[in-house]
Amino acid sequence: MAINVTRSSMPPFEEYCEEIKKLWDSHWLTNMGTEHETLERQLKEFLDCPEVVLFTNGHLALENAIAAFEFPRGGEVITTPFTFASTTHAIVRNGLTPVFCDVNPFDFTIDVEKIEELITDRTVAILPVHVYGNICNVEAVKDIAERHGLRVIYDAAHAFGEKYDGESVANFGDASMFSFHATKAFNTIEGGAVCIKDAMMAETLNDMKNFGIRNPESCVFVGGNAKMNEFQAAMGICNLRHFDEEIAKRRAVFERYMENLLGTDDLSLPIPRVNVESNYSYFPVIFTGHLDRDRVFLTLRENGIVARKYFYPLTNEYECYRDYPTAGRDKTPVAAYHADRVLTLPMYADLALDDVDRICEIIKEM
Repeated sequence: MAINVTRSSMPPFEEYCEEIKKLWDSHWLTNMGTEHETLERQLKEFLDCPEVVLFTNGHLALENAIAAFEFPRGGEVITTPFTFASTTHAIVRNGLTPVFCDVNPFDFTIDVEKIEELITDRTVAILPVHVYGNICNVEAVKDIAERHGLRVIYDAAHAFGEKYDGESVANFGDASMFSFHATKAFNTIEGGAVCIKDAMMAETLNDMKNFGIRNPESCVFVGGNAKMNEFQAAMGICNLRHFDEEIAKRRAVFERYMENLLGTDDLSLPIPRVNVESNYSYFPVIFTGHLDRDRVFLTLRENGIVARKYFYPLTNEYECYRDYPTAGRDKTPVAAYHADRVLTLPMYADLALDDVDRICEIIKEM
């Protein structure tokens, strides 16, 4: 049986059936029903965040979060190319221009030493990414933003449930977006959320995701449809009950990888920061020496093991962004170096430790 790079965490079948049973009684399947309200309330408590707005997926959560600030069209947003396509697409689909900043070589998050040189009179925001759950230098980003009057919107798709110096990652910046996609440490099948402190902004986001309709006779905003349905919310309610045990299992997998691979020549491994409570979402390995990343990728696949070149290529290498001023790997050489050498190895709660051992042996024997 193939070992995939990830595998969705799911509650016991009977538990989910019990949770959705009430939907057969109410026939209320979407439009912010009781499951939606329950999950929203539970996430506010779990994330220790004043406002949580649920969306049908993480991309629409981010796209709407950007739109809610009503930036002038053509404004520039400083971001990183070492991310999934969604991050950059959400900027461009709002009529804004992505300005690609390089990453630092230690945890692949935005290089705060290079942000200010990219700021112009058109810059409206900074959109950093907590890559692989590695928390950005939030203090430096905040300082830069405040000095230049910029908004900060975090792509926290990888960082659900994490804390930095005891503070929930949901509370950094003007807004933080989480993805609850099936591949994430916490999932609602598909889904996402925007976490903010401003109640008025939360109202705006709720308007945006529901056509701007507040009641049957009032439409106050030209919105779209990005509502989380009741089945998604029910999955989230169930998965949240098991989140701590899921993270404990992921941690065991992470530690087994480290036990096997630490000290291996030509490998750079993820070293957790002591002041971060990690969710162990990913296990990225950088091949720095004689081992060729693509050869390792193919050898693993030949053995039924699916790793992922995550993130390769960079978003500023995509065909759709080649005409942008900061496009091209030469503009972000550190990100390009790591994109050419990174593999994320299989990582999920139910990955057997014996399988971790086998993956590591294949790599070490090459």
